[in-house]
Amino acid sequence: MILSKHIFFRLLLVFVPLLMALAPARAQNTVYAGHTTDLSVVQGSGDTYVWELYKEITGLNFAVTPGNCPPGEAYFVPLGGNTGPTVKVMWTTPGIYYFKVTATNAACPTMNLKVGKMIVLDSLPTAVITPPDPICAGDSAHLTVTLTGTAPWSITLTDGTNDFIFNNILTSPFNLTVPIIPLVNTTYWIKKVTDAVGTNETNSPSVLQVLKPKPTTSPIWHN
Repeated sequence: MILSKHIFFRLLLVFVPLLMALAPARAQNTVYAGHTTDLSVVQGSGDTYVWELYKEITGLNFAVTPGNCPPGEAYFVPLGGNTGPTVKVMWTTPGIYYFKVTATNAACPTMNLKVGKMIVLDSLPTAVITPPDPICAGDSAHLTVTLTGTAPWSITLTDGTNDFIFNNILTSPFNLTVPIIPLVNTTYWIKKVTDAVGTNETNSPSVLQVLKPKPTTSPIWHN
């Protein structure tokens, strides 16, 4: 499940010399690892924009130091797509990052810079149910759930009418028995999963538990 977050701010119209160090970051945002973020500025007349990503800023002068973020931790999507008033960044590794946008104008030899801060958190947990084999009418439904994240987990399973909560799950995959025996073909999905990091309330893909009827008895006729 990949989500997108849009960060939109107005570039300050204060021109600074190329070698001037910037003030501390003015924008702070959070995002989960594995998610993308759209970064935008208000388009100025005749302005062009270049974006850069930073991981280590100790003693760094943003005005003269190019982006130093390892490409395996955060990168522009598509690769190399770091120009224009709006760019998309994929954040893959938890940590603290910085982004810089530089605005230039062909009619002016100076440039305008702005820096923002991004806090990337551990990914939210996920839970996926393996499609179950058919069962006979009257039998319990047994489901296998594969989890991502950091144990212990808690999940909320639902059939759309009833919710079933399973707490303190320590291993994945997790095998469970649905407390209510299904009377008809029944759809199940996970509506909530929590791990040591956070809670994900995005519905998992649903699965269908198919019931096979038991054979009926009939008298044996003989002559």
